[in-house]
Amino acid sequence: MTMHKIMGAFFVLFLLSSCSKDSEQVFMNNLNGKWDKKAEQKFDFKVTDAKKTKNIIFVVRNNNDYPYSNIRLIVNFLDKQTKKKSTDTLNYILAEPNGAWIGNGFGDTKEILFQYKLNYKFPANGDYTIGIIQAMRNDNLPGIEDIGVKIEMTKP
Repeated sequence: MTMHKIMGAFFVLFLLSSCSKDSEQVFMNNLNGKWDKKAEQKFDFKVTDAKKTKNIIFVVRNNNDYPYSNIRLIVNFLDKQTKKKSTDTLNYILAEPNGAWIGNGFGDTKEILFQYKLNYKFPANGDYTIGIIQAMRNDNLPGIEDIGVKIEMTKP
């Protein structure tokens, strides 16, 4: 009898986890611990349900080689249908004042999520590109392992 309960619990967890994957997309670029200032990280994606609002979140994975407590990003957001491009300059905090990394993770690598656009309604279905450029003082920024974009459906 308990075996059936355990199997039932795993089945329910499987169903719940598989449902949530449809409501988000995650795109990651590996930077191998160094991010060249001239290397724009591009993320192409397709929107098929523009009527539903979404959150656009940046994913940053850094290690202990990262020399700063913040990161500055230049973000180019392109609607490929209309060719309309918007650019934002952003500053995100990676560490507390005492130097402790804010992100989650084991060992040297920490992952942190930064809000970019919340409850954003895409103007139309179609293809979009988000390009991210590091805007720090270093031409080759050490300690950034991965950069990514997460697009998730807003929760009602």
